Amino acid sequence: MSNSSINEASSPTVDVHAHVLLPALQQMVAEADPEGFGAQQSLEVLRHGADSMAISGRMVKERWPQLTDLDRRLTDMDAQGVDVQLVSPSPSHFYYFAGEGLSLQVAKAANQAVREFVDRAPERLNGLGLVPLQHPALMVEALEHAVLECGLLGVEIGSFAATPGSPERSTVELSDPRLEPFWSRAEELGAVIFLHPFGCSLDERLDRFYLANTVSQPAENAVALSHLIFSGVLDRHPGLKVLAAHGGGYLPTTLGRSDHAWKVRPEAHGCAQPPSSYLKKLYFDSLVHSAGELRALVAAAGPEQVLLGSDYPFDMGSERPVAEVIEAQLSAKDEASMLTGNAAALGLAAAAALSQRPTV
Repeated sequence: MSNSSINEASSPTVDVHAHVLLPALQQMVAEADPEGFGAQQSLEVLRHGADSMAISGRMVKERWPQLTDLDRRLTDMDAQGVDVQLVSPSPSHFYYFAGEGLSLQVAKAANQAVREFVDRAPERLNGLGLVPLQHPALMVEALEHAVLECGLLGVEIGSFAATPGSPERSTVELSDPRLEPFWSRAEELGAVIFLHPFGCSLDERLDRFYLANTVSQPAENAVALSHLIFSGVLDRHPGLKVLAAHGGGYLPTTLGRSDHAWKVRPEAHGCAQPPSSYLKKLYFDSLVHSAGELRALVAAAGPEQVLLGSDYPFDMGSERPVAEVIEAQLSAKDEASMLTGNAAALGLAAAAALSQRPTV
């Protein structure tokens, strides 16, 4: 399909997992809270190890054009066979260490920056913003800013957030009752909540062999989704649109143990149905790096719950996202659903023009 005819096309190919780097946002945070920013950098070295941090630094430098330059992004999309990208900030921009005032400023600045970026190619790009997960009371305001004021399609969140200033390193989990107003408002707005882990509470246990990514990302997805499921969030908010990166990690194809716990353990019975049944209420990207695992994900969740994702342009993403879906040898119907139909059903297939933005 020609990208010049996207407006006329009924089924554009949509990549729901792609990132943009916002250098001005990082500079703002580093200047506003140098102590917190420095501590976060030190934590990243602890979690990844010096060797991986050095390699990642070189990788980001090499891929700077893809992360920041629109023309390079569109050229790469054409080469991949992608018509529309759903662009979210690099998870390095979560800055969950920030205090209340700075965190809301960060979220709104990120939302506006993403809006400005996607406005430069509105036929090819849609956007997601940020919310301060570490401050649940501020999340609705940031969500409304993203969706109602900036016209974005939703927000990106991490798998957990450490509570700033807490000596016990307590965390805000997705099961936290303080998030209820956020889930309610997201459901009302029809906003997409893109779950993308950044960092792992296992810290230095994963500081070798790039385990801080290869193990922590799927593990964090599994933990965060389990908090959503077992706490009954998806029962209370059946219209919630949660999209999990990296195919949902370890969870979707290993829920037998969770189902058993739901049957025999009263403290694991916070959801109305067996945990595996909630896969039909969640959405997953296709980025699992294995044709067999992609087929297993589709079998577990259903073909209508899986969408194309590349993690553009990071090295742990895919430079051939469409080709890798095709190589999984799904049925023609399931393949089309993953590449085009499911995104259209979620309202992700056409960029939101300024005149179409919702109003407060």
